[in-house]
Formats: sequence, C-alpha cells, structure tokens
Amino acid sequence: MDRIIIIGMGLIGGSIGLALRAAKLKNIEVVGVDFDRGVLNQAKKLGAADATETNPTKAVADAALVVVATPILAFPEVFQTIAPHVPEGCVVTDVGSTKGQVLRWAAEHLPARIPFVGGHPMAGREVAGIEGASATLFQGTRYCIVPAPTASKEAVELLVSVASHLGAQPFFADPDEHDVLVAGISHLPLVASAALMATAAGSPAWREMALLASSGFRDTTRLAATDPALTRGIGLTNQAGVLRWIDGLQETLAGFRHLLQEDPEAFLTAMDKARDQRLLWMADRQGLNKQESDLPSASDMMTDLFVGRGVADFLKKQDQRLAEVERKQGTRSGGDSGSR
Repeated sequence: MDRIIIIGMGLIGGSIGLALRAAKLKNIEVVGVDFDRGVLNQAKKLGAADATETNPTKAVADAALVVVATPILAFPEVFQTIAPHVPEGCVVTDVGSTKGQVLRWAAEHLPARIPFVGGHPMAGREVAGIEGASATLFQGTRYCIVPAPTASKEAVELLVSVASHLGAQPFFADPDEHDVLVAGISHLPLVASAALMATAAGSPAWREMALLASSGFRDTTRLAATDPALTRGIGLTNQAGVLRWIDGLQETLAGFRHLLQEDPEAFLTAMDKARDQRLLWMADRQGLNKQESDLPSASDMMTDLFVGRGVADFLKKQDQRLAEVERKQGTRSGGDSGSR
C-alpha cells in the first residue's frame, strides 16, 4: 500500500486528505501529520486521513509522496527534519503560495536523491484550520506545478495525477514567473482587502460606519480575515512580486481619482470597463478560455519540460503578457521594476 503523508492538517492539508479519500483510490493510505493532537483528532473525525501521526520522521519512513502543507516559513525546518528519513523513490511536494524561495529551500535542505516538485493549488478560504477543510475545495481550479530542475518525469507525473484526483487542472510554470503572476491575482487582493479594512476601521466614524456596513463591505474585506501565518509567509517570500503589483494598483487608483475629479464621464467609462472585464471573467471563463487556446495541454507541457522545448516558448509568451500588463498597470516609476 502506497502512503501519502500530509504534514500540516490545516485548511489545505485537510482538504487534500478529504479529496484523496473521497476519490477512493485503491491501495492508497493517507496519513495526516500535525503536532496538535486536537487537530489530528478532528481530521480523523472528518475523514481527512486514514491514520494520524505527530512525529513526521516516523511518518515519512515508508512514504511514496510527502505533501508539506505547513505555513511557508516552516518549510525549511520541515525539509531539514524529514530529509534523512525520506525513502528512496519518495517524492516531496508542497502547497505554498510562493515558489521561487520554496524551491531554493528545497535545493538547500533536501538531498539530491529526493525529487522535489513544487505545487500550489489555486484555492482557499479565509477560514483557517481543519474546520474549514472541504473535499471539493479544489474542484475546477488550477493546480500550479513547479518542478525542481532535478525532478524526474515520473515525479512530476505523480503530482499531475494527484492534482487530477483532487479535481484540479495541472498548470506548469517557472517559479519566478509563478510568483509574479499570482502576486497580481492572489497576493495583491490580500493587501488591498486589508488596506480597505484598515482605512475604514481607522476612521473616527468607524463605530457608526460599522453599523451601516453590509454585504459589499463584507465581501470586499473578506480576505482581510486570512490566516496571518499565510500572509506573513507571502510577504516575506514574494516581496518583490507584491511590491510590483501594489505599485500598479496605486497608479490605477491615482488615475481613477484624477478622472473622478477632472472628468467624471471618463471616470464612469473606466468603471464600466472594469465591470465588463469582471463579467467576462466570471462568464464561465469563456473569454479566458479563448485567450488561452494557444497554451499547450498539461501533458504536452510536462513532456516539453523534459525535452526542453514548448515550456520555454510558453514562458516567453507569459513574459510578453506580463510586460504588457506592467505597461498598462504603470511600472513607470524609474523604469526599473527589478530594483523593487
């Protein structure tokens, strides 16, 4: 029986356990690892694991796959702890929302004999902990797969299979490219939500405003309630990417402010355009699917990753798209985004 070890039974780790067990895979045992016995008891009660363990070195001793699902800043310690005990042929992956620093930590702390394939399921909730775990959390989402240069094709195929069983669509990316892209659609919203919450709550009139605040304010500030361990990890491991997108948001807000003050009709046009862009995105992703028709399939991307062709072309296209986004968002402050 192959054992899948999940270290960290919080929202993501617990949801992976639930989804894998719901898939009813033959000859697979899911083992949940956490230092908190209360969390493990809850995970077992919810059905997120077949077995539980508080000692990671003991758990990984006969593992086929190890999923590190702790907060990002704990990764180096986890890698160091399990490195001497992971058996030959076992694959190690993670679910961290940044990848560049994580792959550097893996290269530093895991021996070359252990294939590391970075992962990032593009799913989550503001509710932290095993209580928020769901077997359907990953359904219909993208699962970023970022292999270390030394990872074998078989190791990558294993993570592709796991992502598919979770109900997600594999998406290959370069680590640094991944961090810039997700900074705009995942990390920036965290900052913007927190900034809106801080702005309103910092007003002398907040007591009265709080009584009036309804669904719009609630929904827009939802991400401000995100687990602090997650936001801290993002801020410290993807600082350059987040700063880049904060700069873009500041320039966009400044542009909206100028239009509102100087040309209200143009301001309304800009608001209408943003509304249309969101409606297009929400309409079953039809607009995006048409735009992405030139992207290779996951299997083609994985093959090209090991023969050195299509992924390079794909990343080049991503660079071109990113440059266009930066041009529109406004990285005009000095013209050197790499210095931030």
